Amino acid sequence: MILAAGLGTRLRPLTDDRPKALVEINGRTLLEIALTRLRAFGIRDVIINVHHFADMVIDYLQAKHSFGMRLEISREDVLLDTGGGLKKAAHFFLEDKLEEPFLLHNVDVISSIDLRRMVQFHLENRALATLAVQERETSRYLLFDNQLQLCGRRSIGDPEDEVVRPAPELRALAFCGIHVLSREIFAQLTEEGVFSIIPAYLRLAGQAEKIVGFRADEYSWRDLGKLDSMRQASEKS
Repeated sequence: MILAAGLGTRLRPLTDDRPKALVEINGRTLLEIALTRLRAFGIRDVIINVHHFADMVIDYLQAKHSFGMRLEISREDVLLDTGGGLKKAAHFFLEDKLEEPFLLHNVDVISSIDLRRMVQFHLENRALATLAVQERETSRYLLFDNQLQLCGRRSIGDPEDEVVRPAPELRALAFCGIHVLSREIFAQLTEEGVFSIIPAYLRLAGQAEKIVGFRADEYSWRDLGKLDSMRQASEKS
């Protein structure tokens, strides 16, 4: 699933007349970059959530013949956030009764992370969710123990960490906006309506569910959801 429903407020004025997914970097839209990357790893079936300028995304994909993939649209009349958007798309992942995990990927993230290796790590750990993380500066961190199991989160400016699973030593890592999820996640998401996925992960981690981090320090990563990042990426491409 590609998360593409956001308003793209950090990319204004580029998103004044188009959705974030259709903002271009050197002639290629963020959505094309994300889809091409997933296709390179053998993924052919993708659902994309849309909200802001939703019809533009649909028309764009039709004009591009869905990039040779099976694409489905999940239209959100009200922005549902990551958790709500994922839960609304549950039918897409449950319709075939298969058990293999699936990827959840922000449209404004570009990286060289080895997705096959990440899926393999998820399977080896028998995890409910695996989150790509790196050791880098950010305003919000996820906290992991020495076995890379999620234990809490830290926000710069907040006096105390939120710890849901105590551990002798906690490591603060930055989330990369790429998840591998087991389909059992849908049975565990008791939240309804509009909700973020991170608090749901923290709740599940506190209930001893296996939410783990995949160290992606060796790979390049960039958040293209901000104007400065877009300019830097354009200059380096």
